[in-house]
Amino acid sequence: MPQMMPINCNFSFIFFIMIFMIFNIMNYFIFNYKNINYNNNINKKSMKNNLFWKW
Repeated sequence: MPQMMPINCNFSFIFFIMIFMIFNIMNYFIFNYKNINYNNNINKKSMKNNLFWKW
């Protein structure tokens, strides 16, 4: 029904934002987990210089 279109657009926009935020949060935790595993035996000064992203 056409009169319901703004609610549907708003809901889909909010849904897209939530999916995007979940993706960013999971990417952040994957990045942290890899950094913790990689920099286990390295001092903290080199941790700032060696940022290895998954791509």
